[in-house]
Amino acid sequence: MISRRLPWRLRVALVTVPAAAAMFAAVALAPEAADEPVPPAELAAETRCVPIEPVTSVEGMNRLVTKVRGGSEFQGADVGADVLLQDGRRLWVFGDTLRSQDFDGQRFVRNSMLVFQERCANVVLPADHGALIPDRDDGVGYWPMSIAKVERTGYDLVGIAAQRVRSSGTPDGAFAFRNLGPAIALFIVVRGQTPQLLTVKDIGPDHDGTTRPTWGAASAVHDGWVYLYGTANPQKKGVFGYSLQVARVRPNDILATSKWRYWSGSSWQRSAAKAATLIPAEGGVSQTLSVFEQDGRWYAVSKQDEFLGSHLVVWSSPSPTGPFTEGPSVAEIPSDIASGTLRYMPLAHPDLLPEKGSVVVSYSQNSTDLGEVANNPFLYRPRFLRVDLPR
Repeated sequence: MISRRLPWRLRVALVTVPAAAAMFAAVALAPEAADEPVPPAELAAETRCVPIEPVTSVEGMNRLVTKVRGGSEFQGADVGADVLLQDGRRLWVFGDTLRSQDFDGQRFVRNSMLVFQERCANVVLPADHGALIPDRDDGVGYWPMSIAKVERTGYDLVGIAAQRVRSSGTPDGAFAFRNLGPAIALFIVVRGQTPQLLTVKDIGPDHDGTTRPTWGAASAVHDGWVYLYGTANPQKKGVFGYSLQVARVRPNDILATSKWRYWSGSSWQRSAAKAATLIPAEGGVSQTLSVFEQDGRWYAVSKQDEFLGSHLVVWSSPSPTGPFTEGPSVAEIPSDIASGTLRYMPLAHPDLLPEKGSVVVSYSQNSTDLGEVANNPFLYRPRFLRVDLPR
């Protein structure tokens, strides 16, 4: 593991996606995926390399996040959803991200991205050094929830489901926000090169609240379909969890919501309002979670009852549409009101350090004292553990 005393060896690369590949991706998506043409790739991103040792265990993951300080462009963040690329690199996407005081650009952004290879962690930066998925003109940002990929010859198309967020203007500062609905961001990642943003599309009009499903709270690609799981909270007294629903669509149609189909409990149909509840909100999942398939069985991994809960729970099902059976708590990750420590949003990483019958899970960690986080960004990084899957 790299000591914080070692000098940084930073490699800065300005990489442009080959025009033919970027244009092919845009043309391939445009006819079916959206009503409007998909723009070509954004300007190339910079990547900064922080040397790391190969990670071979969960303990090694925790040493990495608690010991390696990194560069000024990435100090701490939450979420931490990942996908394994066809070239062997691992792409991580994070939510609200803190940067150092001497960073040349925005110090706080709603999203960021890292690319890990065996001995190098690269921070991906857009040309303007802002958020990788840029804020809207009205200041609404994009907070990642889940990530998935579809392989193409020579490159991956990576989809990030995000929720649109607006700062609430409360004394809590940048960490206080309102959810306005989901969005899909598409990236092209040519083998061995820097991820490039193709397009961002808001799904539905802005709607303040959590009573309607936020689609993409979890996502999975399986048998030629993209499964987009939605979560909703009824805003009823004493109900802290979120319900779970599911939609599916062909990868090329991901931006065309008219082609999404929603599971009604017996069939796939066009109306989101008729989507069946797979897991109820009472004792339900967190707003963002993981759903994945392993050895023919499906699992939903989440913290029960969101921030106020303590139990890390795995629900299991014979299919992506349920029925999902709640298992016992596999770990305790409570928030500590007295100390201000927040533990939330566990996410599964099925192909990270895989072992049969178990899965690596991360959870986000934060503090209600933003000054404390600014002084010690290690407090604001995910932690990792391994849990058994129900048999």
